Amino acid sequence: MTRQSPKVLKAYGALPGADSVVELGDLGTWRPKLVATDLDGTLLNSAGEVTPRTRTALEACWDAGIPVVGVTGRGPRLLDSVRAALDGRGIAVLAQGGFVVDLERDEVLRTVGLPRDQAAAVIARIEEVAGDLIVAVEDAAEQTEISGPLRVQHGFNWPYPEPAHLLPRHEVLPEGSVLKAFLRSSTLGQDELLALARQVTDPAQAEVTHAGLGFIEVLPPGITKASGLAIALERYGVGFGDVLVFGDMPNDLPMITAVAEAGGRAVAVANAHPAVRAATSGVTGGHDADGVASYLEALFLDEGRTNV
Repeated sequence: MTRQSPKVLKAYGALPGADSVVELGDLGTWRPKLVATDLDGTLLNSAGEVTPRTRTALEACWDAGIPVVGVTGRGPRLLDSVRAALDGRGIAVLAQGGFVVDLERDEVLRTVGLPRDQAAAVIARIEEVAGDLIVAVEDAAEQTEISGPLRVQHGFNWPYPEPAHLLPRHEVLPEGSVLKAFLRSSTLGQDELLALARQVTDPAQAEVTHAGLGFIEVLPPGITKASGLAIALERYGVGFGDVLVFGDMPNDLPMITAVAEAGGRAVAVANAHPAVRAATSGVTGGHDADGVASYLEALFLDEGRTNV
């Protein structure tokens, strides 16, 4: 699997020793029953690949009876790449929680759309405080067919060379529901735009977040990585308190918070957004230094010593 363009990570910098830092923290007798991990910027390197070392660590989890759930912002149009990253095993949470699929059974467990009029109203409110925005959309109707391309306004500058419907602004929103909308500003950075969007967006109408790609995302109300992960946990019979979670960007915060508040363990990769670093109890190396693998290796080594 390849990734044509790296994620916008360097703006936040990396912790000193990002190539080697691993801090397990005080785990006591706690050990995970499930591993949940973001993909881009966390599990995958800058080329969008699972390295051999990381693949070995994931296989060690499965061999130990610990499922691995990928929790990503990637939409279902990118399901094949998600399937490859997870070796076609278990459950994957896509679209920030709006699309959940059992990879082994090819069974869609959740797909949620935001009605067109509701999406338009939310975008309009954000533009009132942020100025004119450039819009792209994942059409919920097309995405349920897995293969539908994005609907992209001319000038959006979508970062990946994938098929897309290039459209004028008034045609970007489809007649039906959207899985999510992407909003880019020509004058505001992603953090500033997200802060403004949260000031004027009623959570009962939509969720807003960003994944470190230079724009923000508008999602159906209640759709977060935590709500998507909850569906996977129910299938596995595991609680949030039994989860080890890895993340790097604000879109990971809902699941990081849910896990941490339930007594599980939340870990930031060294290249994570400052808000993610602040919300996690552990830290590991960066995504280009096999950070997730490093933490899992240290965890299993520690467990082995405990069992001696």
